[in-house]
Amino acid sequence: MNSDEVKQETRVRTGSSVQSLMDLARRSVPDLRRNAETIEPISPRRGRGLPVGPLLERARRSLEWTRLPGLRSREARPPEGLAKRLFRSYGLFVLAPTAVIGLYVFAIATPQYVVESQFAVRGNVEPMASAELGLYADLIQKHNSQDSFILRDYIGSRPMVEAVNAKLGVEQMFSKDGIDFWARYRDGQPVEKLVRYWGRHVNAHIDAISGVIRLSVRAFEPEDAIAISKEVIARSEALINDISRRAQADMIAQSMKEVEQTKERLKQARVALQEFRNRWGIIDPVKSAEAAVTTIELLRKDKIKAENDLRVLRDSKLDEKTRGIQVLVATVGALDGQIKDLQNRLTTDGIVSSSEHNLTQALLEYESLMVEQTVAEKLNASMQLILDRARVAAAKQQIYLATFVPPLLPTYSLYPAPFYTLFAALFCFTVLWSSISLVTAAVNDNRL
Repeated sequence: MNSDEVKQETRVRTGSSVQSLMDLARRSVPDLRRNAETIEPISPRRGRGLPVGPLLERARRSLEWTRLPGLRSREARPPEGLAKRLFRSYGLFVLAPTAVIGLYVFAIATPQYVVESQFAVRGNVEPMASAELGLYADLIQKHNSQDSFILRDYIGSRPMVEAVNAKLGVEQMFSKDGIDFWARYRDGQPVEKLVRYWGRHVNAHIDAISGVIRLSVRAFEPEDAIAISKEVIARSEALINDISRRAQADMIAQSMKEVEQTKERLKQARVALQEFRNRWGIIDPVKSAEAAVTTIELLRKDKIKAENDLRVLRDSKLDEKTRGIQVLVATVGALDGQIKDLQNRLTTDGIVSSSEHNLTQALLEYESLMVEQTVAEKLNASMQLILDRARVAAAKQQIYLATFVPPLLPTYSLYPAPFYTLFAALFCFTVLWSSISLVTAAVNDNRL
């Protein structure tokens, strides 16, 4: 074989290998393109010149997240630096609102003065127990009472607001011309709005451990704050005194009622005893019965003596018609009749069977009447003692308000606290902006 034939055979083999490699590449390109479209849709510019099937294009459009309202495709967004976008959004959503708040708190907001005072309810108060207090239950029961919670709720109630407003003019205090538009009270509104505004400026808090009530009053003038604080304390003390007086009055009224009832019961018992004596004609059935029993015993002794004498005479063989025997027989018969008559008066075993004339029935009725009279007398004496003690206790003030931290005139305004407010606003707006930015970035990075 010559050299020309060898070169032609080599060229033919090389050309077939390249052709097979090109055919393999053509078969692999659609698979690679399909996998690439599954991961990220190919833009029309980059995919220009490559065949895209109608089904694949329709699926790409249906899965494109940029079709959601409010979102633009990446191709439609103008190229811009990330730092520039972040700074612009931070200035728009954080620095601008913070600047507005800073302008208000530094230049527009009216200073507000706070007056604090502390007091406690003292006296014979009933502690309130709670299962949630745990180990501190014994300590807390010595200080907290229902009266303290009544007083706290009364400070924020409508009666307190109306009373203080009628005396001091709270509406005029909170609606002066020099007060800024945001914090001032609009005069002429319903009383419910005034009560709500009062709750934001007058607060009462109870310490669960000590039972101390801390009163905080906030106003736009130091004199107004201390005037409101003093009036609230005076009204609270008046309420506590009224509660104490009502408790004392109720205690005395109840004691007097019980005394009247026991007096009426004692009176009825004595009237019933008098009726018994008039009906039976006996002053004291017990003594009458004792006298009757004593008489029966004496008559029995006389009867025994007469019977002995009669037996002696009969043993001496005297005639029954003799005067001595006849006298003794008559004496024994008389004694026997007297004994039976007395026994019939005491019981119903004798000849007289009616229970209305025997002393036993009288004794039974008399004893019940005496028991009733004794009980009534003891109850009356006990109620009289309780009434006397109630009157002595009423002369003392059982519950009173002890103010150990009086309200003092403030010299420095604690509100609106501009630096603290500005820092809090900056922090809150920054947190809100960060959250929104993270959500937006997550949505953009996870688009199909």
